[in-house]
Amino acid sequence: MTIVNVLRIVWSISAVLLIVLVLLHSPKGDGIGGIGGQAQLFTSSKSAEKTLNQITWSLSIVFMALTVVLDLSKKLFGA
Repeated sequence: MTIVNVLRIVWSISAVLLIVLVLLHSPKGDGIGGIGGQAQLFTSSKSAEKTLNQITWSLSIVFMALTVVLDLSKKLFGA
């Protein structure tokens, strides 16, 4: 398994996780706090929403960076 294949797998997983995280966001600001029992893991619903935002932004940066890297590897190496 080459490094490009590993990056493709990580890219695919990050895409799926990004979709799930975006769907967890609530349009009214409830977010994870609106889901029963799950919000108890956090001190408040604002803390849960802040954590969800941080994870979503981080994962979106990883996804975009891997997109650029994979595209460059395809153009440079034809992989």
